[in-house]
Amino acid sequence: MSHASIPTDADLLALASDVAAAALRQRVMVATAESCTGGWIAKTLTDLAGSSAWFEAGVVTYSYSAKEALLGVNPRTLEEKGAVSEAVAVEMVSGALARYGAGIAVAVTGIAGPTGGTPGKPVGTVWIGWKRRGGYAHAERFLFDGDREAVRRQTVAAALAGMSRELDNWAGAS
Repeated sequence: MSHASIPTDADLLALASDVAAAALRQRVMVATAESCTGGWIAKTLTDLAGSSAWFEAGVVTYSYSAKEALLGVNPRTLEEKGAVSEAVAVEMVSGALARYGAGIAVAVTGIAGPTGGTPGKPVGTVWIGWKRRGGYAHAERFLFDGDREAVRRQTVAAALAGMSRELDNWAGAS
């Protein structure tokens, strides 16, 4: 991946604006559950003036115990699948939606590096989950290139783009 494809702050803000517009149109509140991005998705969304009209809550759950306590992730899932897994992303996003009263949620869990990777889960492996009220949670695996900053920026961009798609699909379905 070329350096030019790393999203800039302006790119992230544009993606957040798309989410904001769609959330307002749908009249839904947004929640975020973040691990490897450390609150960057929530920060980007709330950088927009007026975000209190559509942003409900954001939670950063780095440790296993925080994922369990704040999002209701099952300890067995963490033990058997590891934090960076489809199952954990799905449980994180489901927990965020259920606990924080939003209409749509996104969750991210991954390995931003530079350490922590394994052959099965190299640095840059990220699972992003999305769920809307009344819908099914689903997650997608990404493998991002670059340093810690690059992996995190790409994760924020992918999470926001997916949330925008989810909101647009919801509009089409209703």
